[in-house]
Amino acid sequence: MRLNIILECVETGERLYLTSKNKRNNPERLEMKKYSQKLRRRATFREVK
Repeated sequence: MRLNIILECVETGERLYLTSKNKRNNPERLEMKKYSQKLRRRATFREVK
C-alpha cells in the first residue's frame, strides 16, 4: 500500500524530495514544509501525481 511520491515546491516549482506514503491512511495529497535551495528557507512542498 505504500507509494513513492515526489514533492514539488509550491512557490518555485522545483522537485527536490522523494518520499513514500501509505495511501490507505492518507488518501489526499501530502503537504510538508521542507528546505528550498532556491529560496534558501523552508517552503511548502506538495505531492505531485
